[in-house]
Amino acid sequence: MKLRGLYAITDSQLLAGKFLAYVEAALEGGVTLLQYRDKSSDEARRLREAEALRNLCERYKTQLIINDDAELAARLGVGVHLGQTDGPLGPVRALLGHQAIVGATCHASLELAEQAAREGASYVAFGRFFNSNTKPGAPSANLELLGQARLKLHIPLCAIGGITLDNAAPLVAHGVDLLAVIHGLFGADSTGEVTRRARAFNDLLKIN
Repeated sequence: MKLRGLYAITDSQLLAGKFLAYVEAALEGGVTLLQYRDKSSDEARRLREAEALRNLCERYKTQLIINDDAELAARLGVGVHLGQTDGPLGPVRALLGHQAIVGATCHASLELAEQAAREGASYVAFGRFFNSNTKPGAPSANLELLGQARLKLHIPLCAIGGITLDNAAPLVAHGVDLLAVIHGLFGADSTGEVTRRARAFNDLLKIN
C-alpha cells in the first residue's frame, strides 16, 4: 500500500461537539491516514471514539492509526504512531504484525529516522516545520532535512507542525509523501470547508 496523501490528526478540544461530523467531512474529501490523538486518561471514551473512527474509516477505505497507544491499536486491529518517548519500535511491530502501519516521530533528526526505518517503521514524521498550535515548543525542521531524508530513506516521509494550504507546497516539492494536518484542516467553521480543505491538500500532492 502506497502511503501518500493527507494525514488528518484529531484534536479533542478543537473538535469538541463536532468530532465525528468533522472527521467524516475530512474523509469525504480524501484522507490517506487518520490518526486518533487523545491524551486524556478516559479509557472508556477513548475506546468508544476509536471504534467509531474505525467504522468510519472502513466506510471510506481510510487507514486508522492510534497515537501512542499500541494496546488500543492491537485491540482494534489498526496501526499506531509512536513518539520518541513511547519506547522502541521493534516490540510494537511484533505486537501489531508486519502488515500494520507503524509510524515514528523523528523531530528534526535524520539519525532517528534512519533508526526507525531499520526497526521497521512504515513512515517517519519530521517536524515541526511551522509554528504549531498543538506543539508550540517542538524543535524545528527544515526543507534541507527533507531533501537529505529523501535521498537516504526508502519509506514515506511525513511532515507535521503548523501545515496549512498556504505553506504546504514547498514540503511536497522537497519529497514529502504525507502532510499531517490538525488545525489547517479541522480549524474550519463548517463541514463543507473541512471537505474543501482536504481536497485541496490532496491536490497539492496530486491525489484526486
